[in-house]
Amino acid sequence: MTLGIIIQARMGSTRLPGKVLRDISGRPLLGHVLGRLQMLKRPARIVVATSSAVENDAIDAWCLERSVSCFRGDETDVLDRYFQCAKSFGMSDIVRLTADNPFTDIEELERLIDLHQRQRYDYTHAFGQLPIGVGAEIFTLEALSRSHREGKLPHHREHVNEYFTDQPELFNIGQLDVPPTKISPSLRLTVDTEEDWKRACALAALANEGWLGTEEAIRLCSSSA
Repeated sequence: MTLGIIIQARMGSTRLPGKVLRDISGRPLLGHVLGRLQMLKRPARIVVATSSAVENDAIDAWCLERSVSCFRGDETDVLDRYFQCAKSFGMSDIVRLTADNPFTDIEELERLIDLHQRQRYDYTHAFGQLPIGVGAEIFTLEALSRSHREGKLPHHREHVNEYFTDQPELFNIGQLDVPPTKISPSLRLTVDTEEDWKRACALAALANEGWLGTEEAIRLCSSSA
C-alpha cells in the first residue's frame, strides 16, 4: 500500500491571482503547506499537481528548485489530473490537499489516515467541524478510478470529491470526529481572498514557535474578533 499526498495548486485564482506563491511570513503559501507535511510521521509520496497552462510554469520551477515532485495535467478537468497523477506515482490511497490551506492540522491528518485504512473506507474526510481549510480527505485509488470513470457532470470533473458526495450509496464513506477544542466550522483558515491572506499573515506572525496549532489559531482569532 502506497500512501500518496497530492497537493492541488495553480496560479490562476480569479480572486487572488498567484496566491500559491504569495508570501506569508517569509515563505510562499505552497511552502507552508509542504512544510507542515514534514511533521507527518508516516511515509508518504508527496506530489504537487498543477496544470499544463503556461502560467503554472512558475510552480513547476519552484518545485524543481526544491526537489519537490510536480505533476502537470489538465487545467479544468481536475479529477483527471488527480487520477493520472495517482496512477503515475503508484498511489493506492490518496490524501487530497490544496495549496491555499497553510494551516492543515497534521495531528488530525494522521488520525484521518489511520481511520481510513483501519476501517477500509473508500473515502474519508475531516470536514464540517474543523475550521475551513484545516481538514483533509483521503480516498482509495479504486474509488478515485470509479469517480473518474462514472463522474461525467462538469462539477464532478472540476471538484475531485463531488462524485463521492453526490453518490454516497456507491462508496463506503467515513468521517473523522475531532476534539471539541478544535471545533470551529465557521472560522476561515484558508486563503482565497485578500482578507484571508491578511489573516494568515497575522496568524503566522503570532505563532509562538514552530507551526501554529488549530487550538491556538482558534484562540488567536477569537481574541482578535
